[in-house]
Amino acid sequence: MSDRPVRDARGVTVIGGGDVAGADLEAALAVAPVLVAADGGADRALELGQPPDWVIGDLDSISDPARRLIPRERVIGVAEQDSTDFGKCLERIEAPLVLAVGFAGRRLDHTLAALSLLVRPGAPRVVMIAAEDVILACPPRLTLPLMPGTRVSLFPMGPARGTSQGLDWPIDGIDFATGGRIGTSNRASGLVTLRMEGPMLLMLPRDCLGTAITALRGA
Repeated sequence: MSDRPVRDARGVTVIGGGDVAGADLEAALAVAPVLVAADGGADRALELGQPPDWVIGDLDSISDPARRLIPRERVIGVAEQDSTDFGKCLERIEAPLVLAVGFAGRRLDHTLAALSLLVRPGAPRVVMIAAEDVILACPPRLTLPLMPGTRVSLFPMGPARGTSQGLDWPIDGIDFATGGRIGTSNRASGLVTLRMEGPMLLMLPRDCLGTAITALRGA
């Protein structure tokens, strides 16, 4: 089997075992129609009436009833314990975009682990959908057509620097760091352009999902 058995030229949705609104899963699948469940995310997908195309993980969370509903050849067990189930999924996906649901809102340690994967070198481009936010790793250059007053939060996952246009509080010349200066709760004054060096998460309001996807695809 290939190291990246899940391939799709449109995009892939990955679902975890956390809280997922049905509308969020539908929105993700409209853009990225192949559904991969991270282990126990298979149960969440089935609860929402969306059988996963693939299940990937160490298989310690998926229920027996869920496993019986999914073809065996579509279940990829990965026994190693050095990565999370979300990480196991990302390592086996080849797609221009991954939309992630069900990885925020419950256990904070799980959420932080998932967020750390967004900035990992070599990871596919991921947009995570949370209850009130969409989150992505900021590429070296990104342009976002945002309404004035839209919240634009930046959170460094390591040392980072950048420049901005269209923010109420420009970021030029700031040395960002996880334990130092961060950039949450900034605001757009119109068209926002970011140039970034270093690992930086960008968080926007949930209703900016379409804008974030379009901008990331054009980055």
